[in-house]
Amino acid sequence: MKDYKSPHDTLQDEVNEPTYDYDKVYTYADYLKLEFEEMVEIIRGKIFRMSPAPRTSHQILSGNIYYRLRQKLEGHPCQLFSAPIDIVLPIENKKRNKSTTVVQPDICVICNPKIIEEKAVFGAPDFVIEIIAGKQVKKDTQIKFDLYEEAGVGEYWIVFVDMRFVEVFILENGKFQRLNTFSEDDIVPIKTLPGLEISIDDIFEGLLYES
Repeated sequence: MKDYKSPHDTLQDEVNEPTYDYDKVYTYADYLKLEFEEMVEIIRGKIFRMSPAPRTSHQILSGNIYYRLRQKLEGHPCQLFSAPIDIVLPIENKKRNKSTTVVQPDICVICNPKIIEEKAVFGAPDFVIEIIAGKQVKKDTQIKFDLYEEAGVGEYWIVFVDMRFVEVFILENGKFQRLNTFSEDDIVPIKTLPGLEISIDDIFEGLLYES
């Protein structure tokens, strides 16, 4: 496995943003009115453009993880979602339309049915997975890392396609603690779903080429 430091150390990328009014703080109410051709997220009131189309390696891994989780969650009360799904992270004591964060994690698991509504999820998932294919890593390893930590996401996985490993973080006392880096023949336990696990081989199955 290639050398890798913590998410806040050395990873760099260009976070793509659409041309818009940067002086404005955008809310969920504004998000519902946006007319961009591509998908966007709003993080702390700022608009971030998502990739026009995920790389094929990203799609393979997303499908692998979703398929395995769907099997393991059969009969389980928690709900599994994959992008696109609007996750609105509310601000305490403010109406939901005033929220300044709307994200679309690649995969998430939600165990509280009260926050799941038809148009969106209004609250923090229990378990979030983001998949990084290519050089664009800053949003997931820094910006979203801090955001999910602050929101109270119980477990956060960052899957690095090019380096073929998974970083797992568990929320303890309001801060993400790195559980481990998993690669090659490892089995990755899901701490927020006791008794469930996914092998690295299953996650990277079918990825027969360098990303």
